[in-house]
Amino acid sequence: MAPTNICCIGAGYVGGPTCAVIALKGGENVRVTVVDINQKRIDAWNSDELPIYEPQLDEVVRECRGKNLFFSTDVKKAVQDAEIIFVSVNTPTKSYGLGRGRAADVKYIESCARSIAEYATSSKIVIEKSTVPARTAHTLDCILKANCKEGITFEILSNPEFLAEGTAIRDLLNPDRVLIGGAQTEGGLAAIEKLSSVYAHWVPTERIIHTNTWSSELSKLAANAFLAQRISSINAMSAICEATEADVTEVARAIGYDTRLGPKFLQASVGFGGSCFQKDILNLVYLAESLNLPEVADYWRQVVVMNDYQERRFASKIIRCLFNTVSNKKICILGFSFKKDTGDTRESAAIYVSQHLMDEGAQLAIFDPKVKHEQIIHDLKTVSSSNPERVEKLVTLHTDAYEAMNEAHAIVVLTEWDEFKDYDYEKAYESMPKPAYIFDGRLILDHKKLLNIGFNVEVIGKVVHK
Repeated sequence: MAPTNICCIGAGYVGGPTCAVIALKGGENVRVTVVDINQKRIDAWNSDELPIYEPQLDEVVRECRGKNLFFSTDVKKAVQDAEIIFVSVNTPTKSYGLGRGRAADVKYIESCARSIAEYATSSKIVIEKSTVPARTAHTLDCILKANCKEGITFEILSNPEFLAEGTAIRDLLNPDRVLIGGAQTEGGLAAIEKLSSVYAHWVPTERIIHTNTWSSELSKLAANAFLAQRISSINAMSAICEATEADVTEVARAIGYDTRLGPKFLQASVGFGGSCFQKDILNLVYLAESLNLPEVADYWRQVVVMNDYQERRFASKIIRCLFNTVSNKKICILGFSFKKDTGDTRESAAIYVSQHLMDEGAQLAIFDPKVKHEQIIHDLKTVSSSNPERVEKLVTLHTDAYEAMNEAHAIVVLTEWDEFKDYDYEKAYESMPKPAYIFDGRLILDHKKLLNIGFNVEVIGKVVHK
């Protein structure tokens, strides 16, 4: 039997890893082509240095690339050859016009739909893989039907990803569930079964969930909103803990034993980041506003408000502890990605904490083991749009953590990289002006050991006493 031809438009954090695992597990039953109009990105996927860092991704790509996994800029050929087309392009929050700052910008989704309609020479199953607003499938359907050639039909499915960066390959290999939504028609149900058969090469049938299209689209937004809500909830408790000398880790452990709640996503921190949480919550806020549900919109908006507050609160603590001025003081920033085991910096708390410190004139020495230096500069210039030149004056990037810590007035941990736990902080302490401070924004360090070295230790959610 001929392999199922699969095309994915978009070679980013979702499309690349997802298709790599489909190729790995589908074997000779599938032929997967990932396409993107960005030649540089495709060249990276075809090289020894992939454009994204994700544990195990290199090994999976190397095993499949050139056999049943291909990366190309030839969108036309890939669309024409495919039976199944994943649409996995960026859907950022709009920065202009109606819905600015809340609604998702679906212009790339629309562009994909028009390209598919133009290039398709046979009927296709088109799948939303990007995180999209509810009823985007209707938009896809309208565009495809209005532009398709005679005799060609399209079935639109929603198949949202539920990956966590840093564990994406593990999540793909052993997913909690695969959600597929489609029209409850003969053609729609047949398309759902076709896509289910692709995942059935390695996912147990009971974990492949079928819904209607709209339920699938909304479930993705709801999942991310609920997860972010838990983080903002424990971070709100962390502020109370610091004021009352309770310990947020003990509070989290106590409530985590409640089987109705469970222990996951109860780790207090400087704040959540990543490409999905804030974007999806703001998308949900805009949806609620559009449906004339202002109380619902206000409820979910507060999750983001609390996250912004936590970032500001942590930056303010640094400034306050350093005698209310950080002007011209060297501050070492350990970690710039939004979480460990990824090079992704989108909406990273480190960006906004750094922004607040730059506003006060701090000299930042930044080290991250995976984030590319040009990405750090880009992120900091983006939040310094009114004065991007200040980044060159205030920021130094390091490839060695000890150089970054050398002679710093304070060390600030903003990403929970495992290697940060094992550093020789006594060595760093010796070079630092006294009193030397360390701020643990991820609750990963040995605070008692740091106190014994001589550090003043400030953390999220508790008061550390000498």
